[in-house]
Amino acid sequence: MYETFDLVLAVNHACNLRCHYCYTGAKLNRPMSREVAVAAIQRAVASLRPGGLLELGFFGGEPLLESRLVTDMIALAQDETQRAGLQLRFGLTTNGTVIDPEAWRVLCMPDLNLHISHDGLPGIHDRHRRGPDGRGSSARVLETIQRLLDAGCEPRVVMVVRPDSVAEFPDGIAWLRQQGVTHIDPSLDLWATWTAADAQCLEKALARAADVWRDGLPDFGVGWFDAKAAHLLGCESEPSARCSYGNGQIAVSPAGNLYPCERVMGADAPDNMARLPGHVLAPGSFLPQASGATGTAECFQCAIQSQCATSCRCSNFIRTGDARRPDALLCLLDRVCFRETARVLDVLCEARVPALVSHGD
Repeated sequence: MYETFDLVLAVNHACNLRCHYCYTGAKLNRPMSREVAVAAIQRAVASLRPGGLLELGFFGGEPLLESRLVTDMIALAQDETQRAGLQLRFGLTTNGTVIDPEAWRVLCMPDLNLHISHDGLPGIHDRHRRGPDGRGSSARVLETIQRLLDAGCEPRVVMVVRPDSVAEFPDGIAWLRQQGVTHIDPSLDLWATWTAADAQCLEKALARAADVWRDGLPDFGVGWFDAKAAHLLGCESEPSARCSYGNGQIAVSPAGNLYPCERVMGADAPDNMARLPGHVLAPGSFLPQASGATGTAECFQCAIQSQCATSCRCSNFIRTGDARRPDALLCLLDRVCFRETARVLDVLCEARVPALVSHGD
């Protein structure tokens, strides 16, 4: 039984965009049935100890194409967790372009942990995040973000960082902050080929981005730095099953197949090496999958090993094919974020600036 359990429902493979770097496979209209969704929630609830926390996420494709199912499953999860004496957190990741009335009701739900994808500067976003007609989606996404801000909602913005956009990453987060965004969660494109020159550019961009983050504190957060600041300041974070990779974390495909993380599901092909045994319609709770220590011999000699984020098994699997082993790019990202966060905090302490970092929750 788990203290926390992270369940992600990929409610359809379909999407109304055709982003060049998308990793979720062919955009087939293959919606999740209510039977599969209900079984997944009930098995997750059965996997938790009394008083435990269910983290319920919705993914795609584009999950708001199935807004009615999302609404119904949030209501079901609220009923099931209340009956079982459990806590519930729920969230959704969307491309921000589906805003019909049913979708808007989802977007404005109280307590929804909402992530909207936008890649920074409009030209950078439109380079890869386009519709089937080839037109960019930035203007539509920004309109949705502004509408949510006007309604008193504060979505977190997921910003993909790629080799061809990394130099503009700091300008992108500064620009999004000017649009009223209060929290950005950068996401490295792990499927891209990163050269040594790209890695050097990433290191320089992170130093500039840390300064943008510093200038926005305490009312502006950047996930890569917030997490490090919480460690350095000794702030306790809320418990989460995220990055448990099959052991307290399960993603369910529209067909009901099981994966350790939604990012390795792809098109849910029969030969997908990441697919877990079993099916969501099997009875009982979700059983833990094999785990083990994460890291290499060099990792355990590293000075920041205890604060390292390369324990994300999904990222490791994508980069190296081994969930236990990070690669040089992940190591660089973690090490430089740690260094730049420490630098910013040292500057703030020397200046006696009260910068409360509270964006990591």
